[in-house]
Amino acid sequence: MGDYHPECPERLAAISDQLIISGVAQYLDHHEAPRATREQIQRVHPRAYVDRLEDASPSHGLIQLDPDTAMNAHSLEAAYHAAGAVVLAADMVMRGEVSNAFCSVRPPGHHAERRRAMGFCLFNNVAIGVAHALAQWGLRRVAVVDFDVHHGNGTEEIFSGEERVLMVSTFQHPFYPFSGTEHPATNMVNVPLAAGDGGEEFRRAVTADWLPALRDFSPEMLFISAGFDAHREDDMASLGLVEADYAWVTRELVGIAGQSARGRIVSVLEGGYALSALGRSVVAHLRALAEI
Repeated sequence: MGDYHPECPERLAAISDQLIISGVAQYLDHHEAPRATREQIQRVHPRAYVDRLEDASPSHGLIQLDPDTAMNAHSLEAAYHAAGAVVLAADMVMRGEVSNAFCSVRPPGHHAERRRAMGFCLFNNVAIGVAHALAQWGLRRVAVVDFDVHHGNGTEEIFSGEERVLMVSTFQHPFYPFSGTEHPATNMVNVPLAAGDGGEEFRRAVTADWLPALRDFSPEMLFISAGFDAHREDDMASLGLVEADYAWVTRELVGIAGQSARGRIVSVLEGGYALSALGRSVVAHLRALAEI
């Protein structure tokens, strides 16, 4: 998205490096992300919106979609593949080919609304995966869990009032995108956290609000918007989570998935911009997902 932009290619390199250094990489199957089809994208984003992105995509240089979000000549293609990764992961998990999956993708997705790119996001990757699971696999109850430091406004906008989807989230508030607290729909369990809150407050929110709602909903599959920018080393925000908190919440979600979803989880990278903390946090997350 341009020089010095926090949503940079080095994010994925930092994750790959830490997976290798930690030894976790040897326990993982690696798959290349396919390109999502128009049909898969348009379950979430209207044709006119996708056409508008196609028309705006530059042949060289950068074009700004909003003050935070830009495209170069390759950004849109990357976005198609990021969405395609989540679709492939959902299919592999549903077919029982893998126990669960983590999509290490850019650009992120949870700020993208049906008709609006924002917050570094072009397509809403998690929403596309959820819509695919509902349409292709006939699921009746799918949960979205979002622990990014920013509220997943796009995912909420897309699924607000959709009785087949439960979304639970924590986020710093007040903070970008300044949403998530004004009369959310009944299928949204939004827990704002104050600047300076850390693991104790986060775990309390998960235990008191998320877990009872998830148990009552009894999801057949879980999708995680896995943002790691609530880490205390990430200076783009002001929460204080550490790797142990991400490992703990992942174990709790694995437990929920084991009760009602046959263990089926697809986790998708969202934020996380302090590169070392990002890599270490993903390692903790994947250790818990893979139970290693």
